[in-house]
Amino acid sequence: MIENEVELLIERQVREWPFAAQQYEALRHTRCREVMVDGSLYRIQFNPARAVSSGAKMDKATLAQRPCFLCDPQRPSQQQAVAFGTDYQILVNPFPIFQKHLTLPTRAHTPQSIEQRFADLLDVAEALPGYVVFYNGPYSGASAPDHAHFQAAGKGHLPLEQEWDEVECRPLHCMEGATLSYMNRALNPALRIDATNKASAVMLFERVLHTMETREGEVEPRLNLLTWRKGDQWVVWLFPRNRHRPDCYREEDELYRRMISPGCIDMAGLIIAARENDYNRLDAEELAQILREVSLDTAHFFQLIIQLKKNHE
Repeated sequence: MIENEVELLIERQVREWPFAAQQYEALRHTRCREVMVDGSLYRIQFNPARAVSSGAKMDKATLAQRPCFLCDPQRPSQQQAVAFGTDYQILVNPFPIFQKHLTLPTRAHTPQSIEQRFADLLDVAEALPGYVVFYNGPYSGASAPDHAHFQAAGKGHLPLEQEWDEVECRPLHCMEGATLSYMNRALNPALRIDATNKASAVMLFERVLHTMETREGEVEPRLNLLTWRKGDQWVVWLFPRNRHRPDCYREEDELYRRMISPGCIDMAGLIIAARENDYNRLDAEELAQILREVSLDTAHFFQLIIQLKKNHE
């Protein structure tokens, strides 16, 4: 099984790659606290190593000037890979959020996009049943929007897969072996696909993708995706996004500045704070405001739901 190869890869990299060993050892000493926001549990993780991602500049000029760290020639010589099919490689993420944290870049240097790759996301989740697999859109948390990739994390760390997974979702569409539903949350509403039939899951996802708004000059709607295997089925969560970063990220007054740059993991309930100040000071009220700013607001979310219903009639 490829999951066994991946487990061996993680063990080998932590043992033989000094930088990875240092980062994964530091992860053992990260702090974590919990906060309730609008009746839902969120965990805040103090993780200084993630400053590389949280503080990354995403403008076109910066991306054009820096070497791509997901391309073979620019990767550290000690970073090893396991092949996944013909198009992807599995790498140990050297800036981990989890003790099992993987990055799966495409072999070719091509822009981050989920179009024509959603089936690949499902394939990864099926091949790695002990992992949650996720996708950050190019305008929704991807630290390498110039190179297509997924990420994966060992199961058991996200409120989404624990407390939130029991939240009632309202059905929208049913197809053979697949159901599309939605979670009506005030702060970060989401869509969900439960499927045993891969083809039906892909059709439902593409229906959502093509119904969502794509802003001028962008290649796809703003979104985050997570999926995992639950028994013989896929569970897929889609978070529509409004913005990449909240206002407090650019706040000039350091007292109120929060270097919180939400990606998929944050939307799933694990908030990453790269600075100790932010970790100590972030409270439920501030976190609620951050989620409001980066998530699709309730009015636009229900416009999406209405349009999806119309498209099914």
